[in-house]
Amino acid sequence: MNAASVSMYISETWATIYMTLISSAVSYLIGIPLGVILVVTDKDGIHPCGWLHAILGTIINIFRSIPFLILLVMVLPITKFLVHTTLGPKAIIPPLIIASAPYIGRMVESSLKEVNAGVIEAAKSMGASNWQIICKVLLPEAKPSLLVGAAICITTILSYSAMAGFVGGGGLGAIALNYGYYRYQTDIMLIAVAVLVILVQLIQEIWMWLARTTDKRAR
Repeated sequence: MNAASVSMYISETWATIYMTLISSAVSYLIGIPLGVILVVTDKDGIHPCGWLHAILGTIINIFRSIPFLILLVMVLPITKFLVHTTLGPKAIIPPLIIASAPYIGRMVESSLKEVNAGVIEAAKSMGASNWQIICKVLLPEAKPSLLVGAAICITTILSYSAMAGFVGGGGLGAIALNYGYYRYQTDIMLIAVAVLVILVQLIQEIWMWLARTTDKRAR
């Protein structure tokens, strides 16, 4: 492997990490409130609101049902408006967020529903407000599960980012597409895939370790 190839792998690896981290951070800023609202407004939630729960759930399900590659093309006008380009790593971030936030919302909802109802009832009996229950009971108690979910969500976003090559978004996926598919250079493609596998393993191990260290049941 020559110096130009090494430089290309380093550059596109950083592009992949950049897309994944920014998209994950923004998606979680949107996804956590979505998940909280879904749980709170559920019929068994602390503030039931059937119409809001139904509308929000339907919107989330619609976006989750659209394959990412199709969504990527559908939101090109929005991408152009937001980042003033449809090429490069920046251009893949808006569709990544649009695809990932609803998915994260459902993962957060699932984690929060694992919290023991007795703990919530105890907080209510002590006069805790709904906001206090959310911030001091639901989210802290669900932290280990949320972290496990984060490992799944971030690796999913990483896999989505690999499709960026189809729209000129760059990253390791672009290497695999441009060299492995279009030029039949299988060795270059396999190295890109290997780097993606290593990134997935690192993300998985880091977040699973965080989940274990915050799980009170494991102590």
